[in-house]
Amino acid sequence: MSENGLSRKRRMSVGVCVGDVQIGGNAPVVVQSMTNTDTANEAATVEQVAQLARAGSELVRITVNSMEAAAAVPGIRASLDDIGCHVPLIGDFHFNGHKLLTTHPECAKALAKFRINPGNVGHGRKRDEQFATLIETAYKYDKPIRIGVNWGSLDPEMLARIMDQNAASDNPQDAKYVMREALITSALESAAKAEEIGLNRNKIVLSCKVSGVQDLIMVYRELAARCDYALHLGLTEAGMGSKGIVASSAALAILLQEGVGDTIRISLTPEPGGSRSREVIVAQEILQTMGLRAFVPLVAACPGCGRTTSTYFQELAESIQAYVRDEMLIWREQYEGVENMTLAVMGCVVNGPGESKHANIGISLPGSGESPVAPVFVDGQKTVTLKGDNIASDFRQIVANYVSEKYPRKHI
Repeated sequence: MSENGLSRKRRMSVGVCVGDVQIGGNAPVVVQSMTNTDTANEAATVEQVAQLARAGSELVRITVNSMEAAAAVPGIRASLDDIGCHVPLIGDFHFNGHKLLTTHPECAKALAKFRINPGNVGHGRKRDEQFATLIETAYKYDKPIRIGVNWGSLDPEMLARIMDQNAASDNPQDAKYVMREALITSALESAAKAEEIGLNRNKIVLSCKVSGVQDLIMVYRELAARCDYALHLGLTEAGMGSKGIVASSAALAILLQEGVGDTIRISLTPEPGGSRSREVIVAQEILQTMGLRAFVPLVAACPGCGRTTSTYFQELAESIQAYVRDEMLIWREQYEGVENMTLAVMGCVVNGPGESKHANIGISLPGSGESPVAPVFVDGQKTVTLKGDNIASDFRQIVANYVSEKYPRKHI
């Protein structure tokens, strides 16, 4: 039983190693992301992959859609290694992957995994041949694959077959059932074909992505019940901003709570000028708030009310959150367990002291009409009261001191 009383027994799956990162088996749920650069632009792709990795992405997928992109992949891998960024790269192939990988074998060697969409491999006999080429290439270079089925690109022959079977059934189902069954059948039959060709089950990850929350939940519940392959979770297109975050959180949280899912990606549409790393942060925060992983110290902050007409506590909460996320780039390399630290930034005397005591470090800022002082609590005990114009910097120093004193240094 989990801490909230709900069952959260993890579904057992066959582990798949992608570089030095394991998906499934007994491994924690893995966070991955995807670039939106033109992969043929090596410099831009290296920069964005490194940015995603620094944000905490454990796997990064890149588009490989042209001869130029395939030719660039070995250089991208080498440039990342040169700057100490060893995050495994996943090649995203559609339509012409069989040609790209056979023409550019160094691309196949540089990638840690291939993503294959069976609906975009071809049709009929050509589809079987091209799919076989992709699987044989994966086998040749000892690479795992993800068979990623999307509802927007289902194999039309597969869909027609499922529709005919449903129509001939004594109890025909609705169109959404047919769509879900086609997704699952495509994934499972493609995986079985890959195994027939020679790829082991510990080299295969499956996904069946849709854009609707309820559809995703129903598809993955059924898929999880019908196989033991490692599963990649995510909406096809989550959307932009709060809509994308809410949709992804609603769908993935339910499945993860039921023990379904071995790796996740949040397909957020970046806002104009927005950072691609946002999708990584959202994925981490879903896992961390559910108690499945710990990545960075969590900052609890009150929502504000009529007692907190000043925005100071909000600004402090935001600055502390940014501070710990930035510092984690260093802390995670130096200190054991620092990612489990909790912080509280509260805005008035009502819940401030109490909530602050529950965190490793908490500060209770003065609300409207309250005395302009801010008591700080460390591991439940009041240690100091801050006042004046330097509360933010003083509090950051208290956090930094706590980290260096509380958490043991790693032996590097």
